[in-house]
Amino acid sequence: MTSHLADPEHNPSFTRSVFLGEIREELVFPFPELSQEERESLNAVLDSFRTWAAATVDSAHMDREGRFPDEVRKGMAELGMMGLNIPEEYGGFGASAVLFSRVFGEVGTVDGALAVYFGAHQSIGCKGITLFGTEEQKRRWLPQCASGERVAAFCLTESGSGSDAQAMRATAVPSADGTHYVLDGEKIWISNAGYAGVFTVFAKVPVEVEGKQKQRVTAFIVDANAPGVSLGKVEEKMGIKASDTRTVSFKDVRVPVVDRLGEVGGGFKIALEILNSGRLGLSAASARGTRKILDLALAYAKERKQFGRPIGSFEILQKKFALAAAECYALDAAWILCASMVDRGGIDFSLETAACKVYGSELALRAALEAQQVAGGLGYSKEYPYEQAVRDSRIMLIFEGTNEVLRALVALSGLQQPGENLKELGRAFKDPLRSLGAIGSYLGGKVKRQLGPCTLTHVHPALKEEAELVCKAVHDLSGAVEKLLMTHGKDVIERQFHQERLANSAIDIYLSTAALSRATWAIGKAGGPEKATADVDNARIFITMAMRRTRRALRALERNQDGRLKAIAERALESGSLTVETPTDA
Repeated sequence: MTSHLADPEHNPSFTRSVFLGEIREELVFPFPELSQEERESLNAVLDSFRTWAAATVDSAHMDREGRFPDEVRKGMAELGMMGLNIPEEYGGFGASAVLFSRVFGEVGTVDGALAVYFGAHQSIGCKGITLFGTEEQKRRWLPQCASGERVAAFCLTESGSGSDAQAMRATAVPSADGTHYVLDGEKIWISNAGYAGVFTVFAKVPVEVEGKQKQRVTAFIVDANAPGVSLGKVEEKMGIKASDTRTVSFKDVRVPVVDRLGEVGGGFKIALEILNSGRLGLSAASARGTRKILDLALAYAKERKQFGRPIGSFEILQKKFALAAAECYALDAAWILCASMVDRGGIDFSLETAACKVYGSELALRAALEAQQVAGGLGYSKEYPYEQAVRDSRIMLIFEGTNEVLRALVALSGLQQPGENLKELGRAFKDPLRSLGAIGSYLGGKVKRQLGPCTLTHVHPALKEEAELVCKAVHDLSGAVEKLLMTHGKDVIERQFHQERLANSAIDIYLSTAALSRATWAIGKAGGPEKATADVDNARIFITMAMRRTRRALRALERNQDGRLKAIAERALESGSLTVETPTDA
């Protein structure tokens, strides 16, 4: 693996460490801050984009028409937006992960489909070339991507292979003379397909391993204009309608060997790394989208009167705004921290991007629904932006790994190291005289956990109680993990009720720690907690709420109704009927 990869075997991870009962403060403190130069660059990009978008982009019109006007795509290229995170030496802007993600969020506030166009091109479409391409590949493809001459798309999903990339059926067979591969297969739900000039395609290559024929997932750069490449019809979708989504078919497509991306068999790791990066932009877009739609609802709540007073004065609506504000505060902190990990390098950020994407996508959808509710009947009308916001935000829970799969990823990845520790311990006890080091290390760690939670030493004293809640949650999580592994062993892979609880706990712990880091930074910047009351209030509300959820989730590992849930679901699946017949119909 190359140096830019997360590489969990060698690089530290905040969330993986949490499963071991540890808090790696050096990864999340101090809260990252843009340099003056980078802040000026960000403001310049945002100002030019906002001015252009206000004059050019009509989101409601694009939603009705189901396509981007030519001037929108042309304008994005002329602004330099299509090369924002492509390195300068290949014609791009060379934006950091923090800057790129923030701009991604801004694009999302203008139009969800435009954010998909922007992100599918850079976050995943040509990201593989940036990360894994040879120097020759980068110089041949990236300048055209940066200028917008070629739009990029990412071709992974198949009808029988979504998050399970190993189940793909597309093949790339080496030619007899070794000069090219013959690519065959079909990819579905490909964003930017109709605009694309280059695809990153994943297919299985036949290889011989110890005398046996095997299939290894491999990545390729494919010219969209190559003979044998064809497109299906534009998909009619619930939301993000202007985004061009189609099936892409490959029939006897000759792909030169020089356009293989990475090594044979390296495709799965490449796909995961690309998607890791892509999830960050979605997280920032979720945070900005939450803010945008609820800002509109706030304005309406101040104007709309019922019973002689603005509806915003009623506590039942104020609660909606307050909780969303605290969640948005924590999400902003989480994606910025994660993006800074990417920029620092040498850190395994894979679980943090998953956590941000899961929490952010679900927050964005809830926010759109709550804003629609505040608007009442107006929220259901196409004349107002609320119903489009609901439709556009729904895809976020599916994009770049469904939230169910990402929760399993967080849980199972987090369980890996504790599981290995317990296996090592088991082997050590078979030969205790030679394994005193391993046994002593494990017992030492266990004594530490029994003595009490770890501490957060970088948090401002004003947030001491909230920091203690987080530390206790980390302590309780590691104890629950150990007990779960000792009870179920490798069968924990099938215990997805438990995986969901572990993942939700880890996600809430990461966002809570991010909120602590951000609030501590804000207090220092303002000159004291009394001068940063908005930050302190948001952090306290979010952390208290999140840690309450975590306590419930961890308790449910032992006291639950999982057996009953499973029985009801399996009864419905077998019968094809959801539940017991309605008494009037029995």
